[in-house]
Amino acid sequence: MADYEVTVYTGKLRFAGTLDMVFIKLVGNDGESKRKRLASLVGDLSFTNGAVSTFTVSCPVSIGKLELIELEKKSRLTGDNWFLDKVEVKSPEGDTYNFPIYCWITDSKVHRFREGEDTPEKVSLHELKQREKDYCWRKHIEGIPHCMEAEKLSDLPLEVQFSIIKNAEFIYTAFTGLAELKLTGFANSKENWTCIDDIKRVFTGKRTDLSDYVQEHWNEDAFFGYQFLNGVNPILIRRCSALPDNFPVTDDMVFPSGQFSLADEMEKGNIFLCDYKPLDGVKANIIDEKQQYLMAPLILLHKTPDDKLMPVAIQLKQTPAEDNPIFLPTDSEYDWLTAKIFVRSADFNEHQVNAHLLRTHLLAEVFAVSLLRNVPRTHPLYKLLVPHTRYTLQINFLARARLISETGSFTQFAASGGEGMVTLLKRSLSSVTYTSLCIPEDITERGLEDVPNFYYRDDGLKLWDIIHRFVQGVLGFYYKNNDAVKEDDDLQKWIGDIFEHGFLSQEGTGIPQSFTTVKELVKFVTMVIFTCSAQHSAVNAGQYDYGGWMPNTPIALQLPPPKTKGTTSEATMLQTLPDMGTTANGMAVMWLLSKPSFDFVALGKSLEKHHSEEIPSYYVKAFQGELQTLSAHIKIRNKSLKIPYTYLDPENIENSVAI
Repeated sequence: MADYEVTVYTGKLRFAGTLDMVFIKLVGNDGESKRKRLASLVGDLSFTNGAVSTFTVSCPVSIGKLELIELEKKSRLTGDNWFLDKVEVKSPEGDTYNFPIYCWITDSKVHRFREGEDTPEKVSLHELKQREKDYCWRKHIEGIPHCMEAEKLSDLPLEVQFSIIKNAEFIYTAFTGLAELKLTGFANSKENWTCIDDIKRVFTGKRTDLSDYVQEHWNEDAFFGYQFLNGVNPILIRRCSALPDNFPVTDDMVFPSGQFSLADEMEKGNIFLCDYKPLDGVKANIIDEKQQYLMAPLILLHKTPDDKLMPVAIQLKQTPAEDNPIFLPTDSEYDWLTAKIFVRSADFNEHQVNAHLLRTHLLAEVFAVSLLRNVPRTHPLYKLLVPHTRYTLQINFLARARLISETGSFTQFAASGGEGMVTLLKRSLSSVTYTSLCIPEDITERGLEDVPNFYYRDDGLKLWDIIHRFVQGVLGFYYKNNDAVKEDDDLQKWIGDIFEHGFLSQEGTGIPQSFTTVKELVKFVTMVIFTCSAQHSAVNAGQYDYGGWMPNTPIALQLPPPKTKGTTSEATMLQTLPDMGTTANGMAVMWLLSKPSFDFVALGKSLEKHHSEEIPSYYVKAFQGELQTLSAHIKIRNKSLKIPYTYLDPENIENSVAI
């Protein structure tokens, strides 16, 4: 008699367990077992949520090397769904076979799962046909990346929905955000702020060390410049070697003492430009029946000898004109401060729509849908990327329903909400290139290799290299040569769908339409993991830190910018800022979007269950070790910084776009 020890791991998702009867058949290269019901002393409790249960399946003789298992769930009455993590089988010869499953079994059909060490070409046609039905593409808005077809939340397959903990916590935070921030009484107020001290008195709810720092330093030029490097939108600034024709700045304007010249400083690499051209002409929102204002500014910054990045000129509209003055640090206090406020408001809207929504959330959904639709579970690409799809489809569904819908918070309270957002999304997609998504190339292209105090760059490049080594090791184990990549239909379908549905078949993006080499594949998968984890953390986690103090990040502005200098005052600045209700609702959304979940999974964690083979398991451990080392180095560095940069500390990076 040959006894096989079968261990079944039921998942920990909400409603993952089942009270149904479960049957198994083992299939080897020398025979197969009889169909056997899995039952133990605990009976129906063997497959409850999170249960790990072991059974014995006996055969008259050994059935040889195990190739697959057949699972069948039979309902007693109404039946219930079952989320199965994996099955392990130990043979009489002492071999252990792993069957990674990580999916819902919702019917009474026979489901076949191959052993975890399968090579890429061994696919389950039944599985992929079902996935094509479960994960369909949809054009949510013409001209932007496509999303998953789902009219209601229950249309999402259970395997991609929130856990019980995540769901309860998200609902609680979403509905109690104003109360948590002690802003309930302000939510519907249309009154303007009458002095900065009033805003300070409101800002007493949830605070962070950095939000307190922002409140104290928001109006300082050095902090204004710092945010272009290490705030929530570090992807816009670039080195300036020649002034744009529509930004007629002169030496006398920016260096009145004659200590420097623009030509010399540009040649030395000390001049930087931020250009919000995509915002030009975007229709600004109407909030509470009041027209809002959204500019498309140009900002010139100078790296000083003491390595500070200081703003030296701000033009708030793209076209030079008499009524579009270039504001300077030498102007009156409120002229200059008001100009900076318009820049910070423009930055909020550009950041939310381009850097955050488009470049992380929407692209992560494209990567996820294409993976879940085209790639079987035993495929090495699936094992690598499925941890980085966790919760993305549900969080994006909720964003479309509650943030950017007609009645959503962003639509109601942001200057670019509604029609403006659609315009900006379409324009922004044209700037999303393969180069801009790969941080080593993006930093080089923007000329920022040697800018001091650029912690997003420093930590991001190290993370990219760590992820790249991990991906190279794992994929190199499966793909020994370029032909193996070219001949893998699953890979080609995956990238083909991404090119078509994510980048709308635009060749100018530089996104590959197919893979021909292992090197190309490794680079692209590195970009996907970086985007879904590190990049999202960089542009998301600090939203409340930098935006909780509203004057630093106004989500909308109520007055147009001054047409001439010398006409602003503290009173006009306060009238320009969003009213109390807009402020309160904006703070609540930023609090929700930057609050980590209780079931947060950090980058590199929980990967072991997807990689059972010896060599990939080695690379998982090496990956985790490198991330731990980087985290320690970042913590040591941050101890010496006035403003610690924590968003790319691996311990703080969620493995997926989950919030």
